[in-house]
Amino acid sequence: MKDLIVKDNALINASYNLDLVEQRLILLAIIEARESGRGINANDPLTIHAESYINHFDVLKNGAYQALKEACKDLFARQFSYQEQRGKGIAHITSRWVSQIAYIEKTASVELIFSPAIIPLITRLEKQFTSYELEQVSQLKSAYAVRLYEILIAWRSTGKTPVIGLDDFKKQIGINEGDYKRIDVLKSRVLEPSIKQIN
Repeated sequence: MKDLIVKDNALINASYNLDLVEQRLILLAIIEARESGRGINANDPLTIHAESYINHFDVLKNGAYQALKEACKDLFARQFSYQEQRGKGIAHITSRWVSQIAYIEKTASVELIFSPAIIPLITRLEKQFTSYELEQVSQLKSAYAVRLYEILIAWRSTGKTPVIGLDDFKKQIGINEGDYKRIDVLKSRVLEPSIKQIN
């Protein structure tokens, strides 16, 4: 079976800023949960081994260990924002990605527990969701390219994407407020390299 990534469209369209290693860790954790058969809950940690990271993303061993260690420090503080339809309107929700994360030196592995808010967005996928194979993003070398790919692939069944306002687009792909104010700089440093990698 291929390494399939499945996310609720609310998460695909969420605003967040994860670097490339952090995004890859999240993707491997989703795969680990499905392949282990244990699923995902807010109590049991998922284990991602450095060996898996190295094999999936074709990176050097020493670099992978250090990258995973650094990602553990940063991922705990990362947040994402999304919208959810509630009885009386739309709820604007902000949550952390993980409630706990650890790097284990001896086994060169990461243990993480997803936060309760993220679990339904990667497990209960009866309505609107997007799926793709990990292989499709494994060679992308920037966080922006991964996010752009996810946003585009969410609309593949309709054959066209909606018009997204520039500020909303920048939030979705993880550009910090105030960065890339000039459109020519945004195009040359973010869009064109991302599109080239995706193509």
